[in-house]
Amino acid sequence: MVVPSPPEPLRDFVRLAVDQGTPVQGHHHRNHVTLLPPRTAALLGRAPGETVTVRLRRAGVLPVVIRTWPDEAAVLKAVREVLPGVPECLARWDGGTVQTHVEGVALGERCPDGKPVDRVLVEALAAQLARLALVRRAALPPLPACRPRGHTDSQGFLRALAHCADVQIRQANWPGFGGLFTALGLPEDALRRLGERTPSLTRRPFSLLHTDLHRANVIVSDGPDGPDGPDGPDGPDGPDGLRLSCVDWELASYGDPLHDLATHLVRMRYPAGQWPEVIEAWAAAVRAVRPAAGHGLDRDLPHYVAFERAQSVYPDTIRAARSLEESFTEERLAAATETVARALDAAAEPLRLTRVPGGGEIERALFRWWASRDGGGRRPLAPAHRWRRDRRVPERADFPDACVEQALREEGAAPAHRVFKGTGHLNTVVRVPGAGTPVVVRRKLPVDRRRERSFLSEHSVLRAIEQASVRVAAPRVLALGESGSGDRFAIHTYVGPDDIDRTPRHPVHGLLPHEADGLVDQLRALTRVPYRQLDPVAGQSGFHGRLVEQLASLVAELPAESRRHARLLGLPDADRLRHILSRQTVTERSPSLLHGDLNPWNLVRRDDDLALTVIDWELAVVGDPLYDLVRHLHLTPARPEIRARMFRRWERSLPPGHTRGWRQDWKAYRRLEAVRSAYIDLDRIVTGEGLDAPNVRRAVDSYAVTLAVATGALGLPAGRLSTGVRRRLRTLAP
Repeated sequence: MVVPSPPEPLRDFVRLAVDQGTPVQGHHHRNHVTLLPPRTAALLGRAPGETVTVRLRRAGVLPVVIRTWPDEAAVLKAVREVLPGVPECLARWDGGTVQTHVEGVALGERCPDGKPVDRVLVEALAAQLARLALVRRAALPPLPACRPRGHTDSQGFLRALAHCADVQIRQANWPGFGGLFTALGLPEDALRRLGERTPSLTRRPFSLLHTDLHRANVIVSDGPDGPDGPDGPDGPDGPDGLRLSCVDWELASYGDPLHDLATHLVRMRYPAGQWPEVIEAWAAAVRAVRPAAGHGLDRDLPHYVAFERAQSVYPDTIRAARSLEESFTEERLAAATETVARALDAAAEPLRLTRVPGGGEIERALFRWWASRDGGGRRPLAPAHRWRRDRRVPERADFPDACVEQALREEGAAPAHRVFKGTGHLNTVVRVPGAGTPVVVRRKLPVDRRRERSFLSEHSVLRAIEQASVRVAAPRVLALGESGSGDRFAIHTYVGPDDIDRTPRHPVHGLLPHEADGLVDQLRALTRVPYRQLDPVAGQSGFHGRLVEQLASLVAELPAESRRHARLLGLPDADRLRHILSRQTVTERSPSLLHGDLNPWNLVRRDDDLALTVIDWELAVVGDPLYDLVRHLHLTPARPEIRARMFRRWERSLPPGHTRGWRQDWKAYRRLEAVRSAYIDLDRIVTGEGLDAPNVRRAVDSYAVTLAVATGALGLPAGRLSTGVRRRLRTLAP
């Protein structure tokens, strides 16, 4: 073990403590309990044979906590003025300290996590927390600049906590874990937005805070032998004459005392039924020391508890993932999965996560992360995680099985800016040595959040386009497979910038003139892709009627709560909707392959004459080519001149059989898409599904307009947004 360099007079003593002392492990330090030899005792001004603790900062510990001060010794000196039972720092250096040893055992050894704590012990702990208000501010080190200037600004303090958690934990670990966070559905701006939503809080006088008072940091010892006797300043004796001392003050801070109570409640892992007892004990103790510190307790404590659960998802996930590096077993993977699942469930509400992944999805994300670590890809894979090829896409000479395996290993190590989570897929961009182009590992999410059904296999569509040799800019499918645990994946060529660390550019504000021309030209090229091999029954008449029937079926299959809100908003049920829309008829046109979902995020800007690459062909269908153009114009903002330009070019360039009668028919498709959006976007608002996808988010933000257009298209009176929908929209607001 490498020992941080202590001062020369203590060097031999520290080495001896490491070699022969009793080790006590902690998250951030290695603690070695030993006896002071005479020479060292004289140097430190203590009695020979006294028990001390040598604390050495662990090497390689990731930043997973909020730190206010780097010097624990300065905090201990201030705390001992009111709680003499805490350790005393006898010597310190960069990376270590020698402290007096607090005799006793950790509370967790007597009373494990989840078990109720004796009421007398609860009251003694509450008294210790309350007495921290007596620590003089002048005795503490200076506060960081990010903390609020006032000493009663509770709202500013909670907002500063969110900022510190984002900077010190999330941002600090983003390079190594950002891809994992993204795969688990944790947005990059989640903590920042949490801070922005901080409500007004009651002003409370600030005080010293421990912020990490859990069962391992509470030492229980016999009362009469305790540091101050049964009536010392540490408070009353516990049951059977036991006394308490709080240790490990490296995360101490200064601020709203409710934060200390919240971290204590969560990290102490009291059973849920004991929380009221602990809160009551804390309130009583605070009233005896500084009554104003308990003002607004009932109203404000939930906000601090929510913050603690929100920020904990990051360290809990990091520690769970790192545990697999220490020793990978199926049992450890299961334990890590359970830890992350609990953390995500607890953080879902305060961070407003739109979806919490299931256990299988979490397990696979953790496994991919582990397998991508140095050496991880060379270990034998557990049978449940080996991949097998889907023979519908045979092995390619330009991307053999070895490249597939390398891509899957690189996937887990990809940084967050190369991981894109959509409504149906998790897409990860990687570079494979030996492959001529970057690739996208495209994993089917266990729950496809799209209500619209797929009719054609995406890999078949992409192969048909490639084999047709038409000028359609689309990815090439390189491999198709499935892991032993059942998650399906595909590997496509990457169509973004040559520098894969740059973000792909999408026409989110509409197409430029040359892009509008390029997209129309690609729609024309799609008419030359043979479609019979994709859909043997394609070409039958009644495409508009099939769309109406599919929409009516979608409405009938919506969850009951979504249908209830639709009814309150004046949207018809499935049968009535089918009746209204079936009155419209359209001209039969020659069918062709359609993309089916040309929203801006499925279009990637490029710098050649094709202008755009079209991705995500999951909703491809064979049908009326007019529909693809009209749906694109519904999903993508377009100035009137761009809209007119696209229709003119489309009419001139496509064969007459594909365009006849379009002028009287295009509004029928526009009406259909407006109505579809009213139902689908409402369902997303009610269920919260898919809101992390940018195209979904934008649609939801403009729902009031969508509803008005849809009801007008159906010839029905405009409904009013219900209280529940309005409340949900406010909740979803950034």
